[in-house]
Amino acid sequence: MTKKQISMVTLSLLLANIMSGLDATIINTAIPAIVSDLHGIQYMGWIVACFLLGMSVSVPIWSKIGERMGNKFAFELSLALFILGSVLEGVAPDIYFFLISRVLMGVGAGGMGSLPYVIVGYIYPNIKRRTVILSYIAASFSAACIAGPLVGGWIVDALSWHWVFYINVPLRLISIILSFLFYRGIRKPNINTVFDRLGAFTLIGGLTCFLIGIQMLGLASNFLVAIFVIIGIVMLVWFILVEKKAASPIVPLSVFTNKALVGDFILFAFAWGAYIAVNTYLPMWSQAILGTTALIGGMTLIPNSIFDIAGSQSTPHLLRHFNNYHLLIFDFTLIAITVIGLIIVPISTPYQILMSIAALSGLGVGSIFVILQIKVQIDAGEKDMAPATSLSFLIRILAQTIMAAVYGVIMNLALARGIAGHHNITMTMMNKLSDAESAKSLPKALMPTMRTIFHTGIREIMIVSLLLIICGYVANFIYNHHEAKKAAE
Repeated sequence: MTKKQISMVTLSLLLANIMSGLDATIINTAIPAIVSDLHGIQYMGWIVACFLLGMSVSVPIWSKIGERMGNKFAFELSLALFILGSVLEGVAPDIYFFLISRVLMGVGAGGMGSLPYVIVGYIYPNIKRRTVILSYIAASFSAACIAGPLVGGWIVDALSWHWVFYINVPLRLISIILSFLFYRGIRKPNINTVFDRLGAFTLIGGLTCFLIGIQMLGLASNFLVAIFVIIGIVMLVWFILVEKKAASPIVPLSVFTNKALVGDFILFAFAWGAYIAVNTYLPMWSQAILGTTALIGGMTLIPNSIFDIAGSQSTPHLLRHFNNYHLLIFDFTLIAITVIGLIIVPISTPYQILMSIAALSGLGVGSIFVILQIKVQIDAGEKDMAPATSLSFLIRILAQTIMAAVYGVIMNLALARGIAGHHNITMTMMNKLSDAESAKSLPKALMPTMRTIFHTGIREIMIVSLLLIICGYVANFIYNHHEAKKAAE
C-alpha cells in the first residue's frame, strides 16, 4: 500500500472508532426518551446489555471472518451491520424490535471494535509507528466519549431520540467508502480454510447463556440465573473440546499456552473490571447524592476522558524511557488513587473535587490500553496476532459486563440493607433519587438518609474495585517483573 492509501485507511479506522466512542455515551442521554416512547421502562437495563451481548459473542468470529474472507471485507461488513442495526433501532415500533436491533448493532460493533487493531497491526509493521497510531485510535474514542453526552442531549432536545441512531449512517458510509477505495489487503484471505461452524455455535451459545445469566443477577430468581450460567459454562467447555480437534479453530488454544499473552489478558480484565466502577457510578454519585441533572452527571466523566487522551498520547514517548512493568505499576496506582479517593471522601464532597479525583483513573486506563494492546501483538507474534487482538477486546468487554452485573448486585444489597432499617423509605423512593425531576417528589426530611444509603452502596462498590486493582498489581509482578529484572541487568 502507498502512503496515501495507508493514510486513508487509517482515517477510515479513526472514523469508525470515533462513532463507536460517540455511540458508547450518546445512548445514555436517549434512554429515558426511548423507554418512555416505546413503553419499555422494565427493559431499560437491557438496552445496554443487548448491545454488549452482541459485541461479546461476535468478537472472536470477526477475526476468523477476517482470516477467511480478508480483514477488508470483514471490516466493511461490520460497518454495514452497524448501519443496518442503527436504522432499525431508529424506526423500531416497539421495545422488542428495538432490543433485537440493538443486538444486531452490537454484532457490527464487535467487528468495528476489534478489527481496526488487527488491521493496524498489519499495515504498520514498525512497532514504534504502530504504537503511535494505536494511541491516536484510543484518543479518538475518548474524545468522542466526551462529545457523546453533549451531542446526545442536544439531539434528543432539538430533534428526537431516533436521530441518535440516524447520525451513525453518514459517517459509517464515509468509513466504508474510504476502506473500499483505498484498502488493499496485506495478507491474502485463506478461502480454502473450513469455517469452524461447531466452534462458532458452542462459543456463541455459551457466551450468550453465561452473559444472560450474569445480567439477570438480582433481577431473576437465583435458580434461573444458575441454570443460564451452568448451561453457558457447559457449552464453553464443549467449545474448548471442539477447538482442540478443529482444523481451523475460532480461537487457537495455543494462545493460552503463551504465558506472557495470558498475563496480558489477565491485566486487561483487572484494569477494565476496576475502571467500570468509576465510569458507571461517578455520574450516579453526582445525580443521586449531589442532586444534579443527568447531563451534569454525565459531564463528571469529561475530565476523565480528557486525561484518558493524555494517557494514550503520552505512552508512546514513555515507552522509550520506561519498561512495561514500572509503567503498569504507575498506571494502576493512578486508578487506585481515584478509587481510594471515592472511598474516603465524605458524602458532601463538591462536584469539582469528584471530577478531579476521577480524572486520574482516565490517565491510568488510557496508558494501560496502549501498553497492553502493543504487548498483546508482540507476545502473540504474527501468526496469532489477529485472534489474540480480538481476544483482548473480548476480555475487556466480558470484564466490564460481568463486573457491571456484580456491582449492580452490591448496590442492590446495600440499598436493601439501608431501607430495612427505615420503614418509611422504599426501593421505589430510592429509584427516584437518581433522577433530578423525580427526586423533587420525595420527602425532603428523608433525603439525607436516602443519600447516605446510596453513598454506602457506592463505597462498597469502590472497595471491590480496589481489590481488583490489588490483583492487577500481583498479576503485573508475576508476569512482567522478570522483564524489568532482565532489562536492569
